[in-house]
Parts: sequence; structure tokens; C-alpha cells
Amino acid sequence: MNSKEYIDSGVLELYVMGMLEPEECTEVERMITIHPEVRDEVEQITKALKAYAEEEAGAPHPAIKPLLMATIDYSERLQAGEPPAFPPALNENSTIADYAEWLNREDLRSPGDFAGLYAKIIGYTPEMTTAIVWISSMAPHEVHDNEYEKFLIVEGSCDIVIGDKTHQLVPGDYLSIPLHQGHEVKVTSSVPCKVILQRIAA
Repeated sequence: MNSKEYIDSGVLELYVMGMLEPEECTEVERMITIHPEVRDEVEQITKALKAYAEEEAGAPHPAIKPLLMATIDYSERLQAGEPPAFPPALNENSTIADYAEWLNREDLRSPGDFAGLYAKIIGYTPEMTTAIVWISSMAPHEVHDNEYEKFLIVEGSCDIVIGDKTHQLVPGDYLSIPLHQGHEVKVTSSVPCKVILQRIAA
């Protein structure tokens, strides 16, 4: 097989994607050393795949980083000796007082100067995560297909838009987000909206 036939065979794309057996990789690397045009083709394929990956990756959802940081913080608190907690499940009869044990803790406060979201996890099981979340101005559009999201407003106020319906919420209000429904949060108060947020596996 000459170098053009080798390039046209598709084996170089498989090589760049790491989908060849070791002996096939050895053969490609031998062809690269013998034929400059094969080496050039591998470089072009690598650049094209990298550009495609970067174009398709997109920016991560803004909620990912604060929730990841909250998870790390919660893990560190448990390792330091904090006992696991099991806050009650949110429902239409929930009150702010139900979560006073956590809301009154000095170590579960917002930093005061943050943008976007800030969170402190107060309870975790494989089925349910409960957190205190502060939203400075808005939480962008998202859809949950595998978990129910529930809110209890503690401080401030917000509009939660689900589809084409807006729910105006103030302290003490509860709202559950249906599965597969796009939603977003817009803070309507002069202070961040503080909520008990619960995500429950569907």
C-alpha cells in the first residue's frame, strides 16, 4: 500500500482517536517516519479534531462550579468530624423554621461578596441533596431530566420562570420544578435571594 492509499484508508483518523490496537499503532508510527506526507496528514487530522472538540464543547453551565465547590466544602467538613445531617424533604407544608438548625449556623453563611451563585450543602444521600443557596441576580436556564428541583425561599425574592409561566416568590414560598421543564431564576430583591434548594433523584 502506497502512502496515498494509506492516508485514504481511514486508519490515520483511528490512530489520532486512539482506537487502534498496539501493533496497528506501531505500523502507523513506522509509516510516519518513512513518509512525510503521512506525518503531515496526522498533524492535520489532530488539529481538525481538536478544533471540532473545542467548538462543540461549549461553556459549562454557570451553576456547575459553585455546586462543585460546595460539594468539596461539604466533604472537607465531614472529614473534619461534622456528623452527616439529614434535613427534611421539602414539600408544600415546609417552613423556614424546619431548617433553622442549619440557617442559624455561623459557618453556613454567604461570603457577602460573590457573583452568580454561592452554595453550602447541608445534607446528602444518594437520593437527595439539600443546600442553602444564595443567588445574586439570576440563575440561568436549565432543564432537569433525572432529578426534581425544589425551592423554599428564605430571604429576598425572585421570579422562577417555568416555560411561559412566572412564579413570584417571597420568603416562606415553596416551589417544585417538574421534570423536563426549562426554568430560570431572576432575583427581584435588592439583596441576594437565599433559598433552601433540594434536588431529589427521579
